[in-house]
Amino acid sequence: MGQGQRERVATSLGSAVHEEISASLAPVDAELERRYPGDPGTRQPVHTVYVPGDAFAADTVRSWGARALAALDEHAPDAASLATVLGLADDLAEPVHDRVRAKLEREPVEDLRVDFEDGYGARPDAEEDQAAARAARLIAQAHRDGTAAPYTGIRMKCMEAPVRDRGIRTLDIFLTGLMEAGGLPRGLVLTLPKVTYPEQVTALVRVLEEFEKAHGLEPGRIGFEIQIETSQAILAADGTATVARMIQAAEGRATGLHYGTFDYSACLGVSAAYQASDHPAADHAKAVMQVAAAGTGVRVCDGSTNVLPVGPSEKVHEAWRLHYRLTRRALARAYHQGWDMHPGHLPTRYAAVFAFYREGFEQAAARLVRYVGRAGGDVMDEPATAKALSGYLLRGLDCGALDTAEVARATGLTRADLEGFAMPRRGGLTASAP
Repeated sequence: MGQGQRERVATSLGSAVHEEISASLAPVDAELERRYPGDPGTRQPVHTVYVPGDAFAADTVRSWGARALAALDEHAPDAASLATVLGLADDLAEPVHDRVRAKLEREPVEDLRVDFEDGYGARPDAEEDQAAARAARLIAQAHRDGTAAPYTGIRMKCMEAPVRDRGIRTLDIFLTGLMEAGGLPRGLVLTLPKVTYPEQVTALVRVLEEFEKAHGLEPGRIGFEIQIETSQAILAADGTATVARMIQAAEGRATGLHYGTFDYSACLGVSAAYQASDHPAADHAKAVMQVAAAGTGVRVCDGSTNVLPVGPSEKVHEAWRLHYRLTRRALARAYHQGWDMHPGHLPTRYAAVFAFYREGFEQAAARLVRYVGRAGGDVMDEPATAKALSGYLLRGLDCGALDTAEVARATGLTRADLEGFAMPRRGGLTASAP
């Protein structure tokens, strides 16, 4: 056979078969695109901080950072002492400690929620009206000043009958206040708590649709998180996974599923002493949430610990070790976000996150380089693994654990290259090597 000539390949199926199959699966193709669009590719914050509506102030973010720095200076003033408390490896101690301090100075809170639910409680209507309007003014001003957390919003009251009207009114006042102050800011996040039925999600969708119409906003502009705090949110009376139906009921507006450690545990009858994010009941709920959300673009957030790092150093260190361990455990299970309830939790939140990404950085970079070059190694990686490796590096960059320059040196890849590997088109291979 001459050079350039190809051997004839025999087939048995005609083009009509291909056309028939394609036509029969066209509805499935469309359904896959609609229901499973994939990750949005935007930054996911590593935590959410809840501040009661009456306690929220113009300096809340700065105050949390200052209090976290003071705790670090008092209870782990240098790299060696932090490493001793948390069990950090020698080569991680200095870079982690330095990055924690820099983060607390530059961006102590990544995601802030002004709370009008459990953290706020029942107040006179006039008082909550004023607090909601005030939250809108302060958040709008923070965005104008450049002092806002990257993500900011409110947690309203739930859609259950006793508080439904109050929750909708607070949301209306808050959103209207933002519009009057110049429009909805980037990074706006709303949280709907204690959801038990998909119809409650549908109700919020309808509220937001009407608000968008009233202000001439693009349909679907306003999204929200669904808080999973009841057993009915995981398993419905008919045995189906309620949380999957909730995602669909949101009609593309759902951005996250937030696990509520203590409400969910209490709902199942877990004793207060054993209510924790690593309880088997918590693991089951989050596993269901994770599978339901996979591929939908909805992200899963872990819960919190109520053990606060306060008091003498011995007590603070004990609380820090617990928080560090739970945060690392969540990261290993692909829960990249959690709640923080106290400024003293910030040092260990960032220490855990930074250690997680820095200790695996060199290995992840090397594996990705081998994949790009199709070189050998002791692990045979597939496109799905390249996607995971790139996502790992991108999350490390987003939170400040890794620097752009060191990732570029180690991989030879730009951020755009990493994003290409991390977000391949459905049904296709990851991006080709640059």
